[in-house]
Amino acid sequence: MRVLAFTSQKGGSGKTTLSGHIAVQAELSGAGPVVLVDTDPQGSLTEWWNEREAPTPAFAQTNVSRLLTDLDELRAQGFKLAVIDTPPAITLAIQSVIAVSDLIIIPTRPSPHDLRAAGGTVELADRTDKPFMFVVNGATPRARITSDAAIALSQHGTVAPITLHHRTEYASAMIDGRTVMEVNPGGKSADEVEDLWEYINDRLEKNFRRTVFQNQSVQAKPSSQRGGFGRRQIQA
Repeated sequence: MRVLAFTSQKGGSGKTTLSGHIAVQAELSGAGPVVLVDTDPQGSLTEWWNEREAPTPAFAQTNVSRLLTDLDELRAQGFKLAVIDTPPAITLAIQSVIAVSDLIIIPTRPSPHDLRAAGGTVELADRTDKPFMFVVNGATPRARITSDAAIALSQHGTVAPITLHHRTEYASAMIDGRTVMEVNPGGKSADEVEDLWEYINDRLEKNFRRTVFQNQSVQAKPSSQRGGFGRRQIQA
């Protein structure tokens, strides 16, 4: 199971909207079964999912103290992708989410405040040696500040080549538990999400293959030299 986390210490960056959209698009593209995991006490993703009529993606609400155990349970149930939404803060709890993730997505709006706020998340990702990427979100079409923001972010890490633009259909779709792909398939917003998922999925698979290759040498060591932990399964 791949684990994808959306994190940012800046409120209003679009984490919840992106989490829901990417999870739905992953399911639509055949990468499922997908499960959404809400670790934000505000529960915005939970409220959106409760309004949703479609049976997929699945949903799990948890907290950081149970996260590792719950992810093991979801993995045992056969889920192929977990998409985690996090609260807008930089805490030890967020560091725990980053530590169990295969890829960190940092949504960033093209504004000075958002650019400055991204630094805290980058530091946590670096500290745990986790791959991350920025996604420029809520951009104004053809605005110079959008390209300036991408250039500034690229000095600190990978910037997704797909920019999500500010359109009211993102917000209106979320009202009743849907996404732009379901409200207006083939529209510009839907195309953006589809392209973004393809890029994210490619990065996830490349990271996974790299990790497997690196772990081969670890698995070859005598058991006395390897750490480990027991996994327990909980009946859902």
